[in-house]
Amino acid sequence: MSEPATDILIADEDPAVRLALAQAFTGLGHRVRCTNNAATVLKWTGGQEARLAIIEAANTNDHAMAILRDIRRARPSLPIIMTSAHSTLQTAVSAVEVGAFDYIPKPLDLEAVLSAARRAMTPPSGLEARRAQARAAKDDRLTLIGRSAPMQEVYRRLARLTATDLPVLILGEYGTGKALVAQALHDTGRRRQGPFVGVNLAAMNPAHVEAALLGRDGAAGKLAEADGGTLFLDGVGDLPVDGQTRLLRVLDALGAARPPNVRIVAAAQPDLQAQAEDGRFRPDLFFRLSVAPLRLPPLRDRPDDVADLARAFLLRAQRDGLPGKAIHGKAIERLTAYAWPGNVRELENLMRRICALYGEDLITAAIVDRELTAAPRALARAIAPAAPLPDAVGLSVAAYLANPHEGADAGGLYPHMIREVERPMFQAALRATSGNQMRAAEILGINRNTLRRKIDQLGLTACVAVGRRP
Repeated sequence: MSEPATDILIADEDPAVRLALAQAFTGLGHRVRCTNNAATVLKWTGGQEARLAIIEAANTNDHAMAILRDIRRARPSLPIIMTSAHSTLQTAVSAVEVGAFDYIPKPLDLEAVLSAARRAMTPPSGLEARRAQARAAKDDRLTLIGRSAPMQEVYRRLARLTATDLPVLILGEYGTGKALVAQALHDTGRRRQGPFVGVNLAAMNPAHVEAALLGRDGAAGKLAEADGGTLFLDGVGDLPVDGQTRLLRVLDALGAARPPNVRIVAAAQPDLQAQAEDGRFRPDLFFRLSVAPLRLPPLRDRPDDVADLARAFLLRAQRDGLPGKAIHGKAIERLTAYAWPGNVRELENLMRRICALYGEDLITAAIVDRELTAAPRALARAIAPAAPLPDAVGLSVAAYLANPHEGADAGGLYPHMIREVERPMFQAALRATSGNQMRAAEILGINRNTLRRKIDQLGLTACVAVGRRP
């Protein structure tokens, strides 16, 4: 038999408080369920359709706050009223950080609790929806969006770095917003009146690095263009060793007489230090760039920011001419529970796609579920072999052994089979990602430098360019 529906969940160590709150809310027609600890509420949230939780933080230690954060992750749209006998500034700050709707110190004022509960359970079309919309409009004007603890740490580090000219290395996964952070660092720093010049090293021929940065045949290079401002070097980790050497020579040239006055900000994947340690990236170049490293958290580590980001992206989509949409609380819950392998960029693309493809004014949980499952299924269909791989390999080996020199060189069975498997595997990954090398490398589980070499070796340039079979 299923559990009865519950409107309000109450967790408090004091049985008298539980009784008083239960009687008050029951008298108002609510269905109430009580416990003596917050951990039990976490267990209940999975199967309950509660509209409100009133939880006592018996103390302000990390364990109590961790439970409250877990409840917020399990039910992002569930309002939480936090109570505590420890009426200190730190308790109030902790309540805000954990995302509590309101904080009420003990001894409790019953009318204050009931008033907060009424406000918390106001339908989304009321005051809270208007507040969310106003906050989204404010966020839409910001370069960086996020109020979570991981983003607050990014902001604190950025604030310290804006007052310096130290080289900064921004490390983060694909789609975390490394270019936006570089722009924000420039816009809030002492060089904001100067130019911000970006260079995508990942898309550059390594042999052209010096010419592009230093200039050639009388043409000014990117360093000269960035004089007095910031030079942003994106994708440094994707440069092969030859390109790394050339980039290091350019940076060394900055120490010559009358160099351009620029600040260097670089960006790479989070494993760049590991690449430097195992020899895949020049350690001297790594240490030259990473005077002040700045790590960006992936979106899965900042779920509290998903709702704000989604609403801001909906406003941006509307500003760009797409139909305006509202989003349901249950849809926000689905978005928050998703792992976001493509990070913030994937979330923005999803919001824009839904605005373009769906006629409904309200984005529901069903729409989000449909879109979040469609892409992985398409990817699986694009990469999955038509027959079980061991069977296909067995047939190919048998054909080779029957006539090892027909259609293959005489180099042996092993290299022949590797070549047979490699090409369609790389083709499928590139087609599935529309030629996006970074995403394809993630799917294949290899470094992007390795993927670039394989693209050249296997002649897959056309596949990269248009995302289809060459």
